[in-house]
Amino acid sequence: MTARAMPWRDTAIRLTALALLLAAPAFIYPVFLMKVLCFALFASAFNLLIGYVGLLSFGHAMFFGFAAYVMGHTVKVLGWPTEAGLLAATLAAGAIGAVVGLIAIRRQGIYFAMVTLALAQMVYFYCLQSPFTGGEDGIQAIPRRPLFGVIDIANDLTLYYVVLAIFLAGFALINRTIHSPFGQVLKAIRENEPRAISLGYHVNRYKLVAFTLSAALAGLAGATKAIVFQLASLTDVQWQMSGEVVLMTLVGGLGTVLGPSVGAAVIITMQNYLKGLGEWVLVIQGLIFVATVMLFRRGVVGEIAALLKRAPALGGAGKTETAAH
Repeated sequence: MTARAMPWRDTAIRLTALALLLAAPAFIYPVFLMKVLCFALFASAFNLLIGYVGLLSFGHAMFFGFAAYVMGHTVKVLGWPTEAGLLAATLAAGAIGAVVGLIAIRRQGIYFAMVTLALAQMVYFYCLQSPFTGGEDGIQAIPRRPLFGVIDIANDLTLYYVVLAIFLAGFALINRTIHSPFGQVLKAIRENEPRAISLGYHVNRYKLVAFTLSAALAGLAGATKAIVFQLASLTDVQWQMSGEVVLMTLVGGLGTVLGPSVGAAVIITMQNYLKGLGEWVLVIQGLIFVATVMLFRRGVVGEIAALLKRAPALGGAGKTETAAH
């Protein structure tokens, strides 16, 4: 396949995916689809950090869950409109991300992961004991106020297209960031940080911006989920949620654009349709994680992309061999 044909193939894939997303509510329960989209955005935000900067955070649930609480409090208790709640939740997550990033980016590897986990546990215990969050009860019955005073999101189908628009906007921002000069510097830091420093880049600044952006987008995903389910609870801020988003990213394909979304769809589908098995769902998730690490190290999307790259080369080799005969 020629280089000129590649953009056409990518465009066709994107248009097909968009058409499927637009038509999906006609065949699949909209609330389930919205949950997939929320976690797809969450996983994509996490992948921006681990896949393109090489920083493994074990505390991303703090941004996801805390933003859900901010969304619930501003909309239900303070009576703010939905769009103001979403903005406030996203900014709150970004602000926490900036503070956590300032502390964590001074470390690397497992030490970075442990710092983020420790700070996430602090946020969890704050949410557990604070009147602001409702403690173990959480914030329930979050109202779905009309978006911009016009769009009635009380209807699940209407809300689905709003959530889809939020996901596409977040996904587009992540995609643009990855393919921008800023994103290229992030990749250089991931591949060889000392060399990036020697070239004159302020590595910690780039890390901090990437961490803050990832936290803000994770918060946007959490706030959107809170509006979908009209609930903000401790489940979204627990360390298990941080582990879940790691699993989604690895299953889909670490460092790929579409991988985290595919991984989120796989994990959420499995949780939804296997929930009758109880705790065995966790065992199955563990087996999938082990199988992915051992057999499909690039993840679902990574393996497919590698196969597509090999296919033209194999075709060209076959033609060369035929011509030689």
